[in-house]
Amino acid sequence: MQAAKKISFQDVRDEVMRRIEDRVWPQGALLPTEADLAEEFGCARATVNRALRELAERGIIDRKRKSGTRVALQPVKQAKLEIATARRLVEERNATYRYALVSRNLQAAPGWLCSQMDLPQGTEILHMEAMHYADGQPFHFEDRWINIAAVPESKSADFETTPPGEWLLAAVPFSNAEVGFLATSADAALADYLNCAPGAALFQMERSTWFQEQPVTFARMTFHPGYRMRSRY
Repeated sequence: MQAAKKISFQDVRDEVMRRIEDRVWPQGALLPTEADLAEEFGCARATVNRALRELAERGIIDRKRKSGTRVALQPVKQAKLEIATARRLVEERNATYRYALVSRNLQAAPGWLCSQMDLPQGTEILHMEAMHYADGQPFHFEDRWINIAAVPESKSADFETTPPGEWLLAAVPFSNAEVGFLATSADAALADYLNCAPGAALFQMERSTWFQEQPVTFARMTFHPGYRMRSRY
C-alpha cells in the first residue's frame, strides 16, 4: 500500500492561493480558522500557520488576532530584488567585467554613517572606493563602508583583486538588508570616474546590511548615465 503524501506548507499555501485567485474566497472574505484548515488538509496546525504567514508577508491576506484571517481588500504586489554583484550584472549583459580599487582607508565612522547604521561614535570603519567596468567602459562607482567589529577579517583582506561586495557575500551572511534608490547629478569626481559631463543625471543605489542586528556594511553605487534597473513580481 502506498503511503499517503505528507502535506507541506507549500501545498497548503498554493491551495489557499488557488482558492483566492478562483474567487472561492473573494477579497475581504474570512478564511477558515487554522484548526479547520489543518483538519481539512490533514496536516499540523503549524504547517497551516507557516503557509498563511508567507501569504500575509506577500500582502495577499490580512491576519489579525481575535478577528481572524481575511483576503486582503487591496492585495500588494511585491517586487523581487536580488542582491547581485557587479560582476554578475556586467556578465549578464554579455560584457567583460573588470574591477579596480581606487582607495582604501581605516578611519572612525563619520557622524552621518553612525546615524545611518546606528553605530557608536568612534566605531572603526574600513572605507573603500572602487570602480567596476563593462567592456572597458565605466559601469558603476562604489563607495563602501565596512564595520570592522562585525567583520574583523576585512581589515587584512585583499581587496586589490577581489571586489568588496563579492568578498562580503562569501565571508559573512546577512540577515537583514535595506535598499534605497536615488537620482543624483554627477559632481566633478563622479563625472571623472564615470566619464560623463558634470551635472549629468545618474542612478544611485544605497544598500545597508546587518547580521544578527549588527551593522555590517553600507554601500553607495552610482551607475553610468542611462543605466536601467529591472525587477519582477
